Amino acid sequence: MKNIFNKMILAVLVAALVFAAFPVTSAFAQGENPPKAELNNEKLEQVWARQLTNYEKIGKGFDDTDAQIAKFQARIDKAADNGKDVTALQAALDAFESALKSAKPTYESMNGIVNSHQGFDASGKVTDAEKAKSTVQEMRTKM
Repeated sequence: MKNIFNKMILAVLVAALVFAAFPVTSAFAQGENPPKAELNNEKLEQVWARQLTNYEKIGKGFDDTDAQIAKFQARIDKAADNGKDVTALQAALDAFESALKSAKPTYESMNGIVNSHQGFDASGKVTDAEKAKSTVQEMRTKM
C-alpha cells in the first residue's frame, strides 16, 4: 500500500511540475531578443514560429485535465479510505486545479492572436513588420 501511495504522490507532483514548466513570462537570451533596431523579418519569423510551438505545447497540457484531476482525486480518496493522511495531497490537487482554471482563459485569449496572426501570412512569413512586431509582443505578454 505504501508503494501505491508513493506512486500517487509522484504522479501528482509530476503533473504539477509539467504545468509549472510553462512559463508565466518569457525570458530570452540576448540573441533571441535583440534591440528593436536589429529585429529583422527573419528574427520575427523565428520568434513567431517558436511562439506557435509553445502555444501548441501549452494546449496539449490542457487536454483532458478534468479526467486527470478526477483520476488523482479517486486515488486520494482511496488512500483516505485506507486511513492515510492525504491533506497535503488534497491541497496540492486543489491548488493544481485552481491554477489550471485561472490559466485557461489566458490561453484561450491567445487563440485570437494566433488566428489573426497580424503581420504574418498563413505560412508564418512577415507581411507587415510593424504589425508582426506588435503581434509577437502581444503573444509574449500573454505567455
